[in-house]
Amino acid sequence: MEQFEIQRLGHQGDGIAPGPVFAPLTLPGEVVSGVRDGARLSDVRILTPSPDRVAPPCRHFKSCGGCLLQHAGDDFVADWKMQVVRAALDAQGLQAAFRPIQTSPPASRRRAGISARRTKKGATAGFHGRASGTIIEIPDCQVIHPDLRSALAVAERLAIVGASRKAELSVMATRSANGLDIAVTGGKPLNGPLRVALAQEAEVAKLARLAWDDEVVATRLPPVQTMGRAQVTPPPGAFLQATEHGQAALMAAVTEIVGDAAQAIDLFAGCGTFALPLAERAEVTAVEGDAAMLDALDKGWRQAQGLKRVTTQTRDLLRNPLMAQDLTRFEAAVIDPPRAGAQAQVAELARSKIPVIALVSCNPVTFARDARVLVDAGWCLDWVQVVDQFRWSPHVELVARLHIPHI
Repeated sequence: MEQFEIQRLGHQGDGIAPGPVFAPLTLPGEVVSGVRDGARLSDVRILTPSPDRVAPPCRHFKSCGGCLLQHAGDDFVADWKMQVVRAALDAQGLQAAFRPIQTSPPASRRRAGISARRTKKGATAGFHGRASGTIIEIPDCQVIHPDLRSALAVAERLAIVGASRKAELSVMATRSANGLDIAVTGGKPLNGPLRVALAQEAEVAKLARLAWDDEVVATRLPPVQTMGRAQVTPPPGAFLQATEHGQAALMAAVTEIVGDAAQAIDLFAGCGTFALPLAERAEVTAVEGDAAMLDALDKGWRQAQGLKRVTTQTRDLLRNPLMAQDLTRFEAAVIDPPRAGAQAQVAELARSKIPVIALVSCNPVTFARDARVLVDAGWCLDWVQVVDQFRWSPHVELVARLHIPHI
């Protein structure tokens, strides 16, 4: 057994000692021992604990791989996530004012990816174990909303009905206003008997909707999500902010940034998380590569009351960005790209001179890279709002305000 002193946390939440040596579930300042295997440390024992170490609130923490930071106090995790964003900005030579972090409460996750597998005695469902393909049952999970816990039993039943013994089901469960919205991949091919069996399971479990490999096989009630004044029914498995708290925090920041703009554009608009609430005060153009999500957005807008005009455009902004000349008529832009960022679209934004931009991101590194392009083109990076809706995980979300001083 070797001894190490942990100096910092890596982006995945592992403690890092000189070498570097990565030690899971450790904190800066701790002295630990373990067996070194290359750059990893196993059989870790805490010799000198950090004052920031706490008892994990979930009894599944040691075996479940869903959470990586429950052994650290809330203040430590909040400060660390802020530092992750600051470090990304520093690497690009950028600075900004930071607003206090917004952290979603425990048991508030409204969607979760559940793994399920048939067994000799029935089925098992839960999250994968830490650094393992083993499924860990999580009946007392402290992350997911209580309404989602029933999805574990649903996933087990679906595995019994529609999974082969060798394959694992991926069950995306989402809490909606009308019950659970379930989207399954990895199951047996649909045929007549399986359709009947799945429809029966959906009825017994009182699911709002059940989709099997993107095909809807049962809908009892529309699985609507609230976006401002609109009620939206997303396509099966569509992207959705992880918590209602997180969505509200991101929306509050975006609304403040857009301000009194009369014409706004929402790039990578999804199902309308930002576009539909913004339409309460501005005319909005929503651009998204997934036609089904835009169709859901458009239906939500048409059925809502009191919203200004929302127009939609299906376009792959990663490969075919809107050109600068197409953006000049807008007074504000919202851009919420995938984790890889949106270099091509940001380059066109930089040439557009839109007065104010709300840059939303789930990746501090690509956020800082894209912000650097805008700052070099004349924008000021005013402030950053970090949102932690993936509690106890290394994941970070944020919104930043950029504006052009002379406009």
